[in-house]
Amino acid sequence: MPKIKKGTPVSVFDVAEFILQKCGPLTTMKLQKLVYYCQAWSLVWDEKPLFSEKILAWANGPVVYELFKHFQGQYEVSKTERGNVVALKPKQIETICGVLNYYGKKPSQWLSDLTHMEDPWKNARKGLKDDQRGSQEITQASLADYYGGLPPSK
Repeated sequence: MPKIKKGTPVSVFDVAEFILQKCGPLTTMKLQKLVYYCQAWSLVWDEKPLFSEKILAWANGPVVYELFKHFQGQYEVSKTERGNVVALKPKQIETICGVLNYYGKKPSQWLSDLTHMEDPWKNARKGLKDDQRGSQEITQASLADYYGGLPPSK
Protein backbone atom coordinates (compact mmCIF):
# COMPACT_ATOMS: atom_id res chain seq x y z
CA MET A 1 0.00 0.00 0.00
CA PRO A 2 1.35 3.48 -0.83
CA LYS A 3 2.42 5.50 2.17
CA ILE A 4 0.12 8.47 2.78
CA LYS A 5 2.07 11.55 3.81
CA LYS A 6 0.65 14.19 6.05
CA GLY A 7 0.12 17.41 4.18
CA THR A 8 -2.00 20.47 4.29
CA PRO A 9 -5.19 19.47 2.55
CA VAL A 10 -7.53 22.12 1.28
CA SER A 11 -11.30 22.11 1.65
CA VAL A 12 -13.49 19.99 -0.59
CA PHE A 13 -15.17 23.30 -1.48
CA ASP A 14 -11.87 24.66 -2.84
CA VAL A 15 -11.57 21.58 -5.06
CA ALA A 16 -15.23 21.74 -6.10
CA GLU A 17 -14.97 25.44 -6.98
CA PHE A 18 -11.92 24.79 -9.16
CA ILE A 19 -13.73 21.94 -10.92
CA LEU A 20 -16.78 24.14 -11.56
CA GLN A 21 -14.62 26.96 -12.90
CA LYS A 22 -12.88 24.54 -15.29
CA CYS A 23 -15.92 22.50 -16.37
CA GLY A 24 -18.82 24.91 -16.02
CA PRO A 25 -22.15 23.87 -14.48
CA LEU A 26 -22.35 20.22 -13.41
CA THR A 27 -24.88 17.95 -11.82
CA THR A 28 -24.27 17.53 -8.12
CA MET A 29 -23.77 13.79 -8.73
CA LYS A 30 -21.02 14.41 -11.26
CA LEU A 31 -19.33 16.95 -8.97
CA GLN A 32 -19.36 14.39 -6.14
CA LYS A 33 -17.74 11.75 -8.34
CA LEU A 34 -15.10 14.15 -9.65
CA VAL A 35 -14.04 15.26 -6.16
CA TYR A 36 -13.91 11.57 -5.20
CA TYR A 37 -11.52 10.77 -8.04
CA CYS A 38 -9.47 13.89 -7.26
CA GLN A 39 -9.00 12.62 -3.71
CA ALA A 40 -8.17 9.09 -4.86
CA TRP A 41 -5.56 10.15 -7.39
CA SER A 42 -4.03 12.73 -5.05
CA LEU A 43 -3.43 9.90 -2.59
CA VAL A 44 -1.69 7.90 -5.34
CA TRP A 45 0.17 10.58 -7.32
CA ASP A 46 0.98 13.01 -4.50
CA GLU A 47 0.88 10.51 -1.62
CA LYS A 48 -1.28 12.85 0.45
CA PRO A 49 -4.94 13.77 0.73
CA LEU A 50 -6.22 16.64 -1.37
CA PHE A 51 -8.98 17.57 1.08
CA SER A 52 -9.71 16.64 4.69
CA GLU A 53 -13.44 15.84 4.53
CA LYS A 54 -14.44 12.17 4.65
CA ILE A 55 -15.94 10.32 1.71
CA LEU A 56 -18.96 8.16 2.53
CA ALA A 57 -20.18 5.08 0.64
CA TRP A 58 -23.81 5.96 -0.01
CA ALA A 59 -26.15 3.82 -2.09
CA ASN A 60 -25.70 6.12 -5.12
CA GLY A 61 -21.92 6.11 -4.82
CA PRO A 62 -19.22 8.05 -3.02
CA VAL A 63 -20.40 11.28 -1.34
CA VAL A 64 -18.69 14.01 0.65
CA TYR A 65 -21.43 14.87 3.14
CA GLU A 66 -20.46 18.53 3.52
CA LEU A 67 -20.73 19.04 -0.24
CA PHE A 68 -24.03 17.13 -0.32
CA LYS A 69 -25.48 19.25 2.49
CA HIS A 70 -24.36 22.50 0.84
CA PHE A 71 -26.05 21.64 -2.46
CA GLN A 72 -28.96 19.62 -1.09
CA GLY A 73 -32.03 19.92 -3.30
CA GLN A 74 -30.09 21.22 -6.30
CA TYR A 75 -29.68 19.15 -9.43
CA GLU A 76 -27.08 21.29 -11.21
CA VAL A 77 -24.61 23.76 -9.71
CA SER A 78 -22.20 26.33 -11.10
CA LYS A 79 -20.58 27.84 -7.98
CA THR A 80 -19.92 26.76 -4.41
CA GLU A 81 -20.04 30.20 -2.71
CA ARG A 82 -17.54 28.69 -0.21
CA GLY A 83 -14.61 27.55 -2.31
CA ASN A 84 -11.33 29.42 -2.67
CA VAL A 85 -9.29 28.29 -5.67
CA VAL A 86 -6.40 30.52 -4.56
CA ALA A 87 -5.88 28.08 -1.67
CA LEU A 88 -4.85 25.36 -4.15
CA LYS A 89 -1.15 24.75 -4.66
CA PRO A 90 0.27 24.14 -8.17
CA LYS A 91 0.70 20.39 -7.50
CA GLN A 92 -2.93 20.13 -6.34
CA ILE A 93 -4.10 21.96 -9.48
CA GLU A 94 -2.02 19.59 -11.60
CA THR A 95 -3.67 16.59 -9.93
CA ILE A 96 -7.19 17.99 -10.34
CA CYS A 97 -6.51 18.81 -14.00
CA GLY A 98 -5.19 15.28 -14.57
CA VAL A 99 -8.42 13.86 -13.14
CA LEU A 100 -10.56 16.24 -15.21
CA ASN A 101 -8.67 15.33 -18.37
CA TYR A 102 -9.60 11.67 -17.89
CA TYR A 103 -12.97 11.76 -16.11
CA GLY A 104 -14.28 15.26 -16.83
CA LYS A 105 -16.09 14.54 -20.13
CA LYS A 106 -17.72 11.34 -18.87
CA PRO A 107 -21.47 11.46 -18.08
CA SER A 108 -22.62 11.48 -14.46
CA GLN A 109 -24.16 8.03 -14.68
CA TRP A 110 -21.01 6.55 -16.23
CA LEU A 111 -18.95 7.89 -13.32
CA SER A 112 -21.48 6.59 -10.81
CA ASP A 113 -21.51 3.16 -12.44
CA LEU A 114 -17.71 3.08 -12.43
CA THR A 115 -17.50 3.83 -8.71
CA HIS A 116 -19.97 0.99 -8.07
CA MET A 117 -17.64 -1.46 -9.84
CA GLU A 118 -14.55 -0.46 -7.86
CA ASP A 119 -13.40 -1.96 -4.56
CA PRO A 120 -13.27 1.12 -2.29
CA TRP A 121 -17.02 1.74 -2.58
CA LYS A 122 -17.96 -1.96 -2.74
CA ASN A 123 -15.85 -2.87 0.32
CA ALA A 124 -17.19 0.04 2.38
CA ARG A 125 -20.74 -1.16 1.64
CA LYS A 126 -20.19 -4.84 2.50
CA GLY A 127 -23.25 -6.22 4.24
CA LEU A 128 -25.60 -3.58 2.83
CA LYS A 129 -28.17 -4.11 0.09
CA ASP A 130 -27.66 -2.10 -3.11
CA ASP A 131 -30.35 0.43 -2.26
CA GLN A 132 -29.85 0.43 1.51
CA ARG A 133 -28.74 3.65 3.17
CA GLY A 134 -25.39 3.63 4.90
CA SER A 135 -22.73 6.05 6.03
CA GLN A 136 -19.61 3.91 6.03
CA GLU A 137 -16.44 5.82 5.25
CA ILE A 138 -14.36 5.05 2.18
CA THR A 139 -10.98 5.39 3.85
CA GLN A 140 -7.98 7.15 2.41
CA ALA A 141 -6.01 3.92 2.86
CA SER A 142 -8.53 1.96 0.76
CA LEU A 143 -8.38 4.61 -1.98
CA ALA A 144 -4.58 4.68 -2.04
CA ASP A 145 -4.36 0.89 -2.01
CA TYR A 146 -6.90 0.31 -4.78
CA TYR A 147 -6.05 3.10 -7.21
CA GLY A 148 -2.32 2.74 -6.54
CA GLY A 149 -2.59 -0.90 -7.61
CA LEU A 150 -4.26 -0.21 -10.97
CA PRO A 151 -2.12 -0.77 -14.06
CA PRO A 152 -1.17 2.38 -15.97
CA SER A 153 -3.68 3.22 -18.69
CA LYS A 154 -2.55 3.13 -22.27
